[in-house]
Formats: sequence, C-alpha cells, structure tokens
Amino acid sequence: MAEFHMPVRMNRLSCRICRELLRNPATIPCGHKFCLDCIQDCWERDKLNCSCPECGQKFPYRPHLIKNTTLVEVARDTEETESRKRKEQLSAESLQALKRHRSSTETSGKPLCPRHKIPLDVYCCTDNHILCALCASTKHSGHRFGLVMEERRRKQEELRKVQTKLRETLQEQEKKWENMGEMSEQIQVEARQTEDYCESAIVRVIDCLQRRYMSVKQLIGAQVEAAAAQVHISKQMIQMKIEKMKAQDAHLECLAQTEPHAHFLQKWPRVQRLCEKDYLQPFHDGLEDLFLPFEDTKKAVEQLGKRLEEFCDKEFASICSTAYLKEQEESVRDMEQRCEASSSHSQGLPEDNRIMNESKTEPKTREEFLQYACELSLDPTTAHEDLTISEGDKEVMLFPQRCKTPAIRCPQRFIRRRQVLCREELQAERCYYEVDVKGDKMEIALAYKGIDRKTHSKLSAFGANSNSWSLDRSETYSVSHDAQSIKLLALPSHHRIGVYLKFKEGTVSFYEVLDNMKFLYKIEAKFTEPLYPGFWLGDKSCIRICDLKRRRL
Repeated sequence: MAEFHMPVRMNRLSCRICRELLRNPATIPCGHKFCLDCIQDCWERDKLNCSCPECGQKFPYRPHLIKNTTLVEVARDTEETESRKRKEQLSAESLQALKRHRSSTETSGKPLCPRHKIPLDVYCCTDNHILCALCASTKHSGHRFGLVMEERRRKQEELRKVQTKLRETLQEQEKKWENMGEMSEQIQVEARQTEDYCESAIVRVIDCLQRRYMSVKQLIGAQVEAAAAQVHISKQMIQMKIEKMKAQDAHLECLAQTEPHAHFLQKWPRVQRLCEKDYLQPFHDGLEDLFLPFEDTKKAVEQLGKRLEEFCDKEFASICSTAYLKEQEESVRDMEQRCEASSSHSQGLPEDNRIMNESKTEPKTREEFLQYACELSLDPTTAHEDLTISEGDKEVMLFPQRCKTPAIRCPQRFIRRRQVLCREELQAERCYYEVDVKGDKMEIALAYKGIDRKTHSKLSAFGANSNSWSLDRSETYSVSHDAQSIKLLALPSHHRIGVYLKFKEGTVSFYEVLDNMKFLYKIEAKFTEPLYPGFWLGDKSCIRICDLKRRRL
C-alpha cells in the first residue's frame, strides 16, 4: 500500500523563536510549539517571567516540557522533503563550486560552522561574535556585520594605538622611576639643610637666653652685694649697740654696789627711763627683707619659663600641623595632577573610564561641595524629652522647663542623653550637608541605627562608643570615637559647619563654612552599615539644618 503524505505549510512547522524548522518540538500548556532548546533558553534568560513567547500567556510555574514525537516525525519528513527539493534545484556548477570552496576551506584550516558546515567569515559587531552567513541572517537580524578579516584589521589598528599610548606612558614612568634616586638624594640634602637651619635658629634663641641669663646673674650678684652691704651695716650698728649696752651695764653694776641707798633711789628713775628708751627696745635690723629680691627674681624667671614653654609648645605644634596640612594639600594636588595626566594619556581608552577618573576629583569650593548636597530632617521620635523640634523638623533646641510636658514614650527615643537623630540614612558614595549652630556646647555626629539609647553610662553618648563619630564644639574643637578624643588646634570662628561623607571610601571631613571652606579634620573608618546624622545640645544651644536645595538651584 502506498504511503500517504499530507502536505504541510513550512511556517506551521517553524519555531517562533529561532524562525527555523522545529528541532525536538515541545508543546507548552497554551498549545504553541517551539524547539525544546529554544523555549528552555528563553525561560532561563528570564526566570521571573515564565510566559509563552508567541501569545504572552503567563504560567504560575515553569511547565514540564514533553517532546512531541508525532511532530518530530512530521518535521523530519518535511525537512527531508525540503532538503531533497533544494538539492534538486541546485545546478551542477553550484554544487561543484560549493565543494571546491569547502575543500579549500578545509585545507586552509579555516573553522567551519558546526551547524551549516560553511566558513565562519562573518563578524557580528553588535554581539562581538564570529559566525557564518546563514547564522547571521537567521539569528542576528538587524545587527551590524563585517568581514572577519576587515574587523581584524580595524581592531589591530586600535590595538596599535593603545600600545603606542601605553608605551609612551611606560617611558614616562620609567623616567620618573630613574629620577626617584636623584629625588631621594635631594630629599636627604634638603633634610640636612633644614636641620642645620633649624639648629642655627634654635642656637640663636639659646644664645639669647644665655645672654639674658647672664644679665639675670649680674642682677643676682648686685642683689648679693646690696644684701652683703646691708648685713655689714647692720653688724656695725649692732656692734656699737652692744658696746653701749656693755658700758651701761657696767655703770648700772657700779651704781648697784657702791652708791648709798638715798643716792641710788634719786638716780634710779632717770637710769630706768634711759635703759627702757635706748637699750631695752627691740632692734629692727631689716635682715629678713634681704631675701625678698631673690624670691621675686625666682618667681619672675619661673613665670617667664612657663610662658616660654607654653609658647614653644603652641608654636611648634602649629608648625607641625601646618606642615602636615600643607603636605596633605600637596599630595592631593599631586594626585589630581596625576589623574589629569593619566586621563590625557587615556584618550585611546573608552569614554566611561575618563568620566570615572574625572568624577573622583575632590571638591574644593563650596559650589563643588553643594553638588553632593543631601536633604535632611530631624526625627522627633528619637529626640530626648528636653529637646524641642521646630521649623519643619529642621531646628532643635532645649525645651524650656516651665513649658515642659510629658514626652510620648517611643522605643527609639534617647532616654539619658539630650540627643536626636535624623530620619534619613546616608550610604551614598558622597554626601554633604551643613548646620548652623548657636550656643557654647554642641556635638555634630554620625551614628549607626543601633546606637545605645537607654543606659545611664557614657556609652550612649555620641563619640563614646564604636557606633558613632562626633565633632565636639565648645571653646575648642575635638573629634571623638570609641571613647577616644583628639583635640584640634583650630578654634571656633564661624557658626556654620559642613560635613562631607564619602561612605564607600570610609571618610568624614568637617569644615567651617566661610567665604571659603576651612578644613577642620578628616576621620577615616570602615563603615559597615548606613549612617544617621545626629546632634547633642548643651545649655542655651540651638542647631538648625541648612536648606541647600535652594542654594543648588
């Protein structure tokens, strides 16, 4: 019996994903059929959206795919029929040309497409993939193509440009490396010259002090001579008084032994008045005042020494701090120059790299800092009961005691410390905000959400634990973290404070905001969770968060 063949349209047996004849057909619940590999790849690429690529019907879970054996046979028969027809349509010359092309390709060692067995001579510039002409027309429609040899030549030219730039940069670095030895020697020479200069300056100061010390010694010698002269005069006066007293004593003894009673009684009143007036009165020689000049000299020199020590400590600390800050500024400037130089050498690299390098430059002016301004607002549920928040949750101050009302109990409220946190968490790459301060004492801090808010101890205070970092402002500035405090040399001179946070790099910088940005201190840490701005207020203090949004506009 002759086998019955039913005519089938080719588009009914083609996969709607790869647009080719179905291979290992599989039917999904909505009734549509696809290649088993195609539908699996489609669902693997988008695991969250399990739907039919043709009708869009979504399935609550990924259906189990079953191979349609009947459709496999139909597709195989159809493919064999179509293949047979194509072969019949090909002319003998085309077949011979194709055979010659394949043989030459095989002998030349060029790779062939595993599916179509033709050379891989097409390069998809969109997907950066090498493929054959048939794969390019079926699977990469709408993409930009080029010949493999042409694309190799173009990429080779780009590679040469990159190599040229790289070698130029390498030569510059090698020259710098060669100059490092001379620079090290120059540093040593400059260091020795600086030591000699500083030593000569200190020696001049020591010589000055020695000259002043010699003048003090002369002053002490003069005091000694004056005191010695005073002692000599006192000795002479005492000697004279002793001789007079001895003569008077002999006269009294003679009077007491040889005179009659009547004559004794007549002379006694005059002798008694004379003795009491001249000889029995205490003699003030002033010797106890001789040591006063020495005491005054010691006190004056001691006070001078203390003032000199304080002055030297302050000035030398200022010298070291100024030199350190200048070194930091020079290093930052040097790094910026290196970044600019590297960006100029990276013109052959992608544009995204140059933009990334430019974005890493540090801001210097207030306008540059305002590019990273963030909006903040105070969270009343965290505020201590002695604090009041006003002006749209932007200002906090101490609550007047006479107006005090019972506070609402909130679990996140600070119980023992007059502190408050902001609502917003900061974990962007760069953040900047400013606050206006009034009063004598306050703290401007950044803290983790889990900071202690209940205990009586100082562990709940900003800067006294590992969960917070604080800038303390009073008569001076200091920075605190984990119960460790560093006193700053700068004194408060302006009421506006700027805080610049780089979360990923782990730095917090504090500034006084004037016409220019006055740097105070930079904290370096490793932040493991989002940070919340916070404040502590002393008596008669007030803090207001500045609105930087209008400023940016």
